[in-house]
Amino acid sequence: MTDIAIDRCRDGDLAEILRNFERFWGDRDLPRSLHHPMFFCEFGDTAFAARRPGGEIAGYLLGFVAPGGDGYIHLVAVRDDARTLGIGRRLYEAFAAAAAGRGATVLKAITSPENEGSIAFHRRIALCER
Repeated sequence: MTDIAIDRCRDGDLAEILRNFERFWGDRDLPRSLHHPMFFCEFGDTAFAARRPGGEIAGYLLGFVAPGGDGYIHLVAVRDDARTLGIGRRLYEAFAAAAAGRGATVLKAITSPENEGSIAFHRRIALCER
C-alpha cells in the first residue's frame, strides 16, 4: 500500500473520475452531478485523491469546511480493485488534517440508512455515531 500516494485533487481528476465512475460506484444509483466542479475548484484544498504510481486515481474524497466550522465529507470512493488497502481511512486522515488546519473540530458525513457498506466503513474507522 505504500505505493499509493494521497494528495490534493488537481486539473483533470474530475474527468478521470467520471470516465471510471462505475469502478468507484458500481451499479449504485448515484447521480454524477454530485461530482460538481466546485469541489475541485473552490474546495480544492479539501479534495483529495489516492494515486497509484503513474497517477491513476485509486480513490478520492470531496469535502469542505462549512461556514459554521464543521468539516463535511461530501463523497468518498475507492475503486473496486483497490478496496481493503486502507485507502478510505488515509483519505479521511488527509481531509481531517486539512479541515483542522482550517479550524474544523468536527467531521460529518451523511449516508443513507440502506448503505450498509458505508455505515460499516465509518464504524470501522470510528467515525460513526449512529
